[in-house]
Amino acid sequence: MKGNKAALYLRLSRDDGAGGESDSILSQKLFLTDYCRKYGFEIAEIYIDDGYTGTNFERPEFKRMVNDALKGNFKVILTKDMSRLGRDYIATGEYIERFFPVNGIRYIAVNDGIDTERDGYGNDMIPFRAVFNDLYAKDISRKVRTALDSKRAAGKFIGSSAPYGYKKSEEDKNLLIPDERCAGVVRRIFLEFVSGKSMLAIACGLTADGIKTPSRMKSDNRQKSNKWNSVMIKRILANPTYKGDLTQGFVTKINYKTDKRRKCRPEQYYKVCGTHAPLVESELFLKAEKRMKKLRLSD
Repeated sequence: MKGNKAALYLRLSRDDGAGGESDSILSQKLFLTDYCRKYGFEIAEIYIDDGYTGTNFERPEFKRMVNDALKGNFKVILTKDMSRLGRDYIATGEYIERFFPVNGIRYIAVNDGIDTERDGYGNDMIPFRAVFNDLYAKDISRKVRTALDSKRAAGKFIGSSAPYGYKKSEEDKNLLIPDERCAGVVRRIFLEFVSGKSMLAIACGLTADGIKTPSRMKSDNRQKSNKWNSVMIKRILANPTYKGDLTQGFVTKINYKTDKRRKCRPEQYYKVCGTHAPLVESELFLKAEKRMKKLRLSD
């Protein structure tokens, strides 16, 4: 009977922090498998989103599960608790109280006593649990952001990859050191710019010489373009990190529920002077900065 077929949905990410081993993917799987055995549900399929935040429902396995449910592959969706389904209170409520019932899908969050096929106290608490789970994610996000901001303010590099011309020290991942493979290219860019070359001309010269672009340095994928452009050149010329003053925070996430980012204003940047070895002298950087300002004024 399809009415007895159930999908198990497992999810875990950084925003689930303190749950520890009890919330691991394996723990969730064992817990729900035992529940199905005890209450007679036949497991149709297990869907796992490992490493995906609960504040965003654009998760590959969740979307696949919903599509399979709409095809009629099963009529029941099980999670260990409601936070596994999601932590965005609006989207979570929309799924549990509208989408699932309208499409004849029974949803059970075992530990929270939620079962959309039955009228119980657990169901009455759905809006409150949704808000609580959302606030938990917001609190975790705030704590992570505060910790990262403290590192930035202390002059520690926190990016996943170093700026072009640098690499992260093996002894201290928060310290930048020159990358000899391309540090000279950065100096060349500054020297050519202050000598009067346009950013486009510099980019064409680097491309003609077969110099790897920043993206090709990070991942030597032959399918990626190795063509420099003026935007790349401008980004390097405008970054004080190249004169030894670590500058971070050029962009920031709009909020904790989305990965979309917006540009920050220069006064919002985190800038700490003298944190690492410069690739260009301060005098050379200032000359380039002065010429860039003149070009902007002449536009």
